[in-house]
Amino acid sequence: MKPPPANANINRLIALSLLLLVFSGTLGLGAVWVRQEISQTANRSRALVAKIADVERRLDEINAQVAAAVNPDALLKQNDAMRLGLGTPKEVQVVRVEGTPELRLAAKRNREIFSLASAPAGDSAPAFRLVTASLR
Repeated sequence: MKPPPANANINRLIALSLLLLVFSGTLGLGAVWVRQEISQTANRSRALVAKIADVERRLDEINAQVAAAVNPDALLKQNDAMRLGLGTPKEVQVVRVEGTPELRLAAKRNREIFSLASAPAGDSAPAFRLVTASLR
């Protein structure tokens, strides 16, 4: 058997080097694309952070305006300006409520679901009716 001509080895070497160049070029383009995507995501994130900061600033301004409007001195001035003739509440008229209003409202709304008052007299535990169906 004859050895392959030297030309074949050179052709194979050129083909492998071209394949290596194409592969490395593809990797380079992929890296550039990934960097571009990272940059775009960072810009979108930066814009969202700026919007969130703006909303928080406006919310703080609104909270400050509400606090100024609910101030007892401001309320007394509004009372005098509108000639309402309202008096300040006495301590016995003030009711302090503990806990969060969300939990109180949820308990109030769902009271009938969890109450045992709807159970028949004499039963201490709620009764459940079991309904089954079969395909006959």
